[in-house]
Amino acid sequence: MASPPVAGSGCGERGGEWRHVTAEHEDTMGAVRIDSHQHFWRYRAADYPWIGAGMGVLAHDYLPDALWPLMHAQALGASIAVQARAGRDETAFLLDLARDDARIAAVVGWEDLGAPQLADRIAEWRSPKLRGFRHQVQDEADAGAFVADPGLNRGIAWLQANGYVYDVLVFERQLPAVRAFCARQDAHWLVLDHVGKPALAEFERDETAFARWRAALRELGAMPHVACKLSGLVTETDWRRGLRAQDVRHIEQCLDAALDAFGPQRLMFGSDWPVCLLAASYDEVASIVERWAESRLSAAERNALWGGTAAQCYGVPA
Repeated sequence: MASPPVAGSGCGERGGEWRHVTAEHEDTMGAVRIDSHQHFWRYRAADYPWIGAGMGVLAHDYLPDALWPLMHAQALGASIAVQARAGRDETAFLLDLARDDARIAAVVGWEDLGAPQLADRIAEWRSPKLRGFRHQVQDEADAGAFVADPGLNRGIAWLQANGYVYDVLVFERQLPAVRAFCARQDAHWLVLDHVGKPALAEFERDETAFARWRAALRELGAMPHVACKLSGLVTETDWRRGLRAQDVRHIEQCLDAALDAFGPQRLMFGSDWPVCLLAASYDEVASIVERWAESRLSAAERNALWGGTAAQCYGVPA
């Protein structure tokens, strides 16, 4: 498949022209293996209402010192910290952690992207590690109406003009509702989180579930400015009963579909730690993707998956 367009901005820069990944770039990708999607928090129940019954493993503090040994065991040297709650204090918290820790290569924060004076609000952060933004669109009652909002679209157009990434977080059933939005916001990278959250728990009882998700995924994959995180799949299974061999086969089926939709140069590994702990350990999550990649991808394509694509999209050193 053809290589995707890649933002030309380097570390500490914004904007830049689009270019294609060349063989020369492929040779240098992956010097640092990157976990493109993980979270940190100091737990307070009021701040994380989505951590509900049966999720006690998440009801604790999760900070960098707990993550680094897990990453080191998988030869991962850097991470991208992603917001887990709405509010500017979340962005401030993540940037505070990142300021003094080189292993946090980038932050995907939260901002009211429809607010007036957006440029001034983002300038207040004064951090070269602030590389993107995300909102839990999955929690909106009408995802289509949310992403059609003119104020939001003006804000994201400004982000893209200034070299910031927007992470798209939706469930499989919401993918059709965001297709037009993704097509419209094409001046810089959009990154689809968690492979569009396929309803893995339904795969065994609904024969149409996989095909429905794959069709919607292909529509986004046809857009060369959309990249995809291979993340969050273990918790789309029926995680309360534990990860089973059949679940792993379904996850591999989804990874194959993502490869078909996006090609090898627009995929990036993400652990979704600590949320992944509901279903699997960090090692198990990384190992599923590692085994799959070894059997499907060339060395250069694996380098892209394990760091090169994340570095290119978010503008961090590879």
